[in-house]
Amino acid sequence: MAEGRVVGIDLGTTNSLVAFMQGETPVVIPGVDGSNLVPSVVALDPMPADGSRPTVTVGNSARRALIETPERVVYSVKRLMGRGLGEVQRELKFFPFRLAGDVQEGEVPRIQLGELQFTPPEISAYVLRQLKRNAERYFGAPVTQAVITVPAYFNDAQRQATKDAGRMAGLQVLRLVNEPTAAALAYGLDRAKEGTIAVYDLGGGTFDVSILKLRDGIFEVQSTNGDTHLGGDDIDNLLLTIALDEIHAEHGVDLRQHPGAVQGLRKAAIDAKIRLSAEQSAQFDIELPNGDRYQREIPRGVFEQLIEPVLERTAAPCKQAMTDAGITPEQIDEVVLVGGSTRIPAVRQLVDELFHLAARGKKPHTDLNPDEVVALGAAVQAEILAGTAKNTEDLLLLDVTPLSLGIEALGGVVARIIPRNSTIPASATEHFTTGVDGQTNVAIHVVQGERELAADCRSLARFDLKGIPPMTAGLPRIEVKFLIDADGILQVSAREQRSGKQAQIEVKPTYGLTDEQVESMILESFDNAEADFAARLLIEARNEAESIQSKVELARQHPAWALLTSDEQKMVDAAERHLAKVKAGSDLNALRQGIMVLDQATRRLAELMMDAAVTEAIRGKTMQAAGEDLDEELTAPHPMAPAEFK
Repeated sequence: MAEGRVVGIDLGTTNSLVAFMQGETPVVIPGVDGSNLVPSVVALDPMPADGSRPTVTVGNSARRALIETPERVVYSVKRLMGRGLGEVQRELKFFPFRLAGDVQEGEVPRIQLGELQFTPPEISAYVLRQLKRNAERYFGAPVTQAVITVPAYFNDAQRQATKDAGRMAGLQVLRLVNEPTAAALAYGLDRAKEGTIAVYDLGGGTFDVSILKLRDGIFEVQSTNGDTHLGGDDIDNLLLTIALDEIHAEHGVDLRQHPGAVQGLRKAAIDAKIRLSAEQSAQFDIELPNGDRYQREIPRGVFEQLIEPVLERTAAPCKQAMTDAGITPEQIDEVVLVGGSTRIPAVRQLVDELFHLAARGKKPHTDLNPDEVVALGAAVQAEILAGTAKNTEDLLLLDVTPLSLGIEALGGVVARIIPRNSTIPASATEHFTTGVDGQTNVAIHVVQGERELAADCRSLARFDLKGIPPMTAGLPRIEVKFLIDADGILQVSAREQRSGKQAQIEVKPTYGLTDEQVESMILESFDNAEADFAARLLIEARNEAESIQSKVELARQHPAWALLTSDEQKMVDAAERHLAKVKAGSDLNALRQGIMVLDQATRRLAELMMDAAVTEAIRGKTMQAAGEDLDEELTAPHPMAPAEFK
């Protein structure tokens, strides 16, 4: 095989796989043991007598160590990737391993494994190295480039941790691909012109559902939902618990006191679950430590009744994902099943009911192995990036933005519109308003970078939106749209929705930075994150204080001011003077307290003004017309939602 081949990797919670394109077909590469699945389990061998560093094992051999040395084994580390100390501690209640005792808030959490400590990316790197070795043995040549899949809900920190793991494993990660997108690619759904696709992913430890919108070969995640602690393991545990209780009641043996026997029983439960996907019944037949045999037949009907509560937990996320995407089941064109647990007939029946498939003469996509479909899709994406096969040469080469893109808002803070690592082509829209009465021009400053203040980011372009009719601050509705095409060309447009006034500018390739510059900018954002965030909070609080002060000044001219008692007016005056004093300082807590005090002092005034507005709105109008006028006023963008223009 040629050197430099790009492989696709599914770095899974329970199992991981590596695949490549063989001609026009994606194929999974088996491991040394002949299995396509590499368990995402890492074990540390006992410390050698000579004091040298112990050997690390991965996969099935590491899984076997769970029986003898569970304190030296870690699994499901994907749940911990890119997580902070607090989040990791919440996750660890589900696992037997523990954190290193000296981990501090703000540090990357480290897992204590025997005598050594490892970060989650380091653990994942061991799994990736094993997949890399499997591929290199298969090809007989080095493998240095890969596409790795991640859940659609992974945030930037989790994605970066995955990239870090790839780098530690000696892989150049060309692209991170969303798992549901990879599954759709594996089925060739990208060849359709457009459509809506639901990906139902019930794995060993997690459940995810994603709604994808396909337009001209580009997948866009419309919504995602799920349960990070729901999967096939829950079904295994149900069967295991029943068997343990029956063995204790019928044979007087508490297998929980025999870890090795429990692991054997768990394997029998998993085997029974697998058989029940194809057969009408399955049999438990196990020899117990006291010499007795435990035998139990489980009919499929009993099994389905037992697991119904587990499966029903997947229904609510599916419905919520459709609601979030603003679609009905009838608007979903294709449903893809991912994860080994989707082989269970009851799961497929539930999917049919959730998405109204049978009623529309449709079936979910089940032709490909659900354990392998994500890896197969990653291989397709790898081939697209490599551009070495005719069957993918016409497909769109997707790229990502190396740094976040946004605009400078009031006070010099950055309002991010497209986050870094967003796949392109990409578009995003945000709505803003003005902070000054009668403002007719808006200066728009486009910036790139990860810092909180525009002065610390790279300036890309400036342009003006002119001719806005003079209005009260907060009334203009300015829509800013960022559009990056496949060549990395950024177009920024701004439109005032009430008047229709608009302007736009084209920015040449946004990736015009070297890798070193990008890395430097990212590292700077990490190094200065705390100070940047504090500065941003102080600026935003000052902006909010000024906005409230200007509104109070206007309110003094309103007839409602005269309806306040003398004491109420004095309370407002005192609160406003105090806010003006603390606004000049740098004490964020005092400023927030001053805003809250002034807000409370003016609540009765606000109520009187609202009453007057309602009375004026309904005078001489039908209820419908008055309601429409009020609705327009009440839905106007807040001056600080999400930010004001400078």
